[in-house]
Amino acid sequence: MSKRITEKEIKDLVNDFRSGILLKSLVESYGYSKTTINKYLKKNIDEKEYNRLTNSRILDNQISNNNFSKVNHESCDLQSDFYELEPLDVHIDQESRKELSSIPLNQINFPPMVYMIVDKNIEMKTKLLREYASWQFLPEEDLNRKTIEIFFDIKIAKSMCNKEQKVIKIPNTNVFHIVAPILLLRGISRIVSEEQLITI
Repeated sequence: MSKRITEKEIKDLVNDFRSGILLKSLVESYGYSKTTINKYLKKNIDEKEYNRLTNSRILDNQISNNNFSKVNHESCDLQSDFYELEPLDVHIDQESRKELSSIPLNQINFPPMVYMIVDKNIEMKTKLLREYASWQFLPEEDLNRKTIEIFFDIKIAKSMCNKEQKVIKIPNTNVFHIVAPILLLRGISRIVSEEQLITI
């Protein structure tokens, strides 16, 4: 039986995340999955602050990787405490990342069954892509696209559900191919899964 996260762990987790500790380190330190830790962070941190912290880490990681790869070791004076670094020119190629992130619907191998969260009063809930912190690096045009979200794991879907929502099963994933033209007519051009961004 998996261990249950305690209130103290949640408080420490939030404080550690705010202090700049990376998600990978939190997973290793607390022994919970990335999904579980993300869920409790989102529940206990304001959405704007969570997005700001997440985006800051993405940029810091880019800068750090570029910075260390550009150190001019030959110019270092081993007798000095100072090291000369070449000027840093950070460029995030958003278009390349977009192509790597978006996968066409016809190239996706869905599991036999997926799950969706719907509002109890309507058939389907849509969100803008900008509402997902993990896709904030995409161009502004993409962030304004309407999306629907699917889950491969029912436990994860239920953990993300609030009192006004319910989880439904999609037993035949071919339905996404069938209704793709209808979704596009409604302005929905992306399907968000736990790890993938799917282009309709």
